[in-house]
Amino acid sequence: MEQLWSPWRSKYIGSFKGKDKIVECFVCHAINQPTEDEDNLLVARFEHSIVMMNKYPYNNGHLLITPKDHKGTLSELSLECRAEMMEVINIATKVIDEVYNPQGYNVGLNAGAAAGAGLPDHLHFHIVPRWRGDTNFTAVVSDFKVINESMEESRDKLKQAFTKYEV
Repeated sequence: MEQLWSPWRSKYIGSFKGKDKIVECFVCHAINQPTEDEDNLLVARFEHSIVMMNKYPYNNGHLLITPKDHKGTLSELSLECRAEMMEVINIATKVIDEVYNPQGYNVGLNAGAAAGAGLPDHLHFHIVPRWRGDTNFTAVVSDFKVINESMEESRDKLKQAFTKYEV
C-alpha cells in the first residue's frame, strides 16, 4: 500500500497542541466581515453557505465549503443548507476544473476533532484537486511542500470563476 504523507501540515497541527478549543472560529470571523472577503480568502457566498480557500492547502485550489451557521454536524443543518452545500461542491469542482484542470479530486468531511478537523465545531467540506504525482520528494524528505501559485493569485482566479454560478 502506498502512503500519502503531508509533513508540511505539521506546523498547522502543532499549533493546536495543548488547546482544547480554537479561541475564535475563523469561518464565523470571515462570514461576519463581508468587506474583508479577500483577506479572509473567501471566494464565494451563497444563501446558506460560503466557499473559502484553505489557508494551509494540500494543493493549489484546495477549498472549504462551509455553512454560514456555526454547526458541527450534518444533522444540525437544515435540509436546504445540506442540499445547497452539495450543489456548491458541484459548482466548486467545475470552477477548479476551469482554473486548474486537475485529474481528480478528494472531497471529504472531517466531522469532529478525532476525525482530523482542525475546526471541529464548524462543519466544513474539503475539496482538494489532485494530479498524478502531486506529492513529490520535497514533502517526504523535508518539512515543506511546493505550492506553485500565491494565495492571492489563486484567490483572484477562483473568485472570478465563481461569479458565473449561482445556486
